[in-house]
Amino acid sequence: MHVPPEKRPTRPLHGRNWQNFFGQVLRDTGQVAIIDGDKKELITIVPTGFATHILRSSATGRYFMAIGRDGRASLIDLWMNPPQVVAESKPCLDARSIESSKFKGYEDKYAVVGCYWPPPMVVLDGLTLEPLKMVSTISYTKGAGELVTEARVAAIVASHFNPEWMVNLKESGQTWLVDYSQLDRKGRPMPITMIDTELFLHDEGWALKRYFIVAANAVNKLIVIDTKTREFAAEVEAGVRPHPGRGSNWEHPTYGPVWATGNIGSPEVTVVGVDPEKHPQYAWKVVKRIALPYTRNLFIKTHPSSPWVIVDFPMSPSPQAAASLCAIDKRTLEVAKCWEVPGAQELKARMVHPEFNKGGTEIWVSAWGSKDTPTFIVVYDALTLKEKARITGDWVRTPTGKFNVYNTAYDIY
Repeated sequence: MHVPPEKRPTRPLHGRNWQNFFGQVLRDTGQVAIIDGDKKELITIVPTGFATHILRSSATGRYFMAIGRDGRASLIDLWMNPPQVVAESKPCLDARSIESSKFKGYEDKYAVVGCYWPPPMVVLDGLTLEPLKMVSTISYTKGAGELVTEARVAAIVASHFNPEWMVNLKESGQTWLVDYSQLDRKGRPMPITMIDTELFLHDEGWALKRYFIVAANAVNKLIVIDTKTREFAAEVEAGVRPHPGRGSNWEHPTYGPVWATGNIGSPEVTVVGVDPEKHPQYAWKVVKRIALPYTRNLFIKTHPSSPWVIVDFPMSPSPQAAASLCAIDKRTLEVAKCWEVPGAQELKARMVHPEFNKGGTEIWVSAWGSKDTPTFIVVYDALTLKEKARITGDWVRTPTGKFNVYNTAYDIY
């Protein structure tokens, strides 16, 4: 505990538009840079776990929660001047997921870490990161009855309909609905509903903030759970090794609300209809497979204010592809433009993880290079796709994921 809750500020102390801050993971340095999204300037760099995998905003957006692949969780208070890590915890030795409690009445109260090893789910106090409850995820596989002792927790998200987390167990093919409303009631168990889904669950995202869609990437499928009814809803055939990150949502003039994922192993974006109530003829069907010029896409992102869906190719063996981005027209569902980012190949950098600013007027993308060589973050106009700015400096080393406070807190992607 670096700064107890009672000693933290009651209002932002820096006079900045903190909801438009970006948390930029500096992966191999074990740090996160906090960047002013309006001024495009570095505010501070804070130490976190090694190879930080993701940042998640708390329900209010005030805190960034970072989780390192070394199992170290960090709570970053964005109201402090400058922002700093106010609490840390290490609930496991290898981890990749963290999430806060977001249901009304539980905002910022709890956090949960999903571990790779040992294989538990660990619930923490949301303001101090003190461990409150550890639940082993060792379990039986979907349908087979085989005990899986290394049931790694992959993605976790907080439900908008109930005080619970959606927790994915990779090897056992289960999604757990974990009710955190009983945690403060002594002597009462924390209810967990286990739904058999599919093996090899990985990344996930929301559609309509109701339907939880997770990629079972090794079997090329998407699994859908209705978090309002708390039931399995559908299984959709994706491309080869779907990897949505959190995927992308938009309204299509014909198909209605759609959600899309990229695929690591096939050169396509898979677009799925997601509205069984108003567009049942398209619900849980692939409405378009958009051909891409390259494979090995990792992330796909859009914003309601932009006409584009942006995709990257950082895992491609081709240096040109890894240095490139593509923009898909949300109305025509066709690739409108692909371009190589100037300077990326020269630095042997891979362009990765597009992220929009709060207003959806800009797209930020990281040039992921070697730890020994500084690279850059490029900022594009979200309408014209013209480069607006580059953020550089000796500190920009191995930048990977970046997360806008507002968009991350409110699941805008």
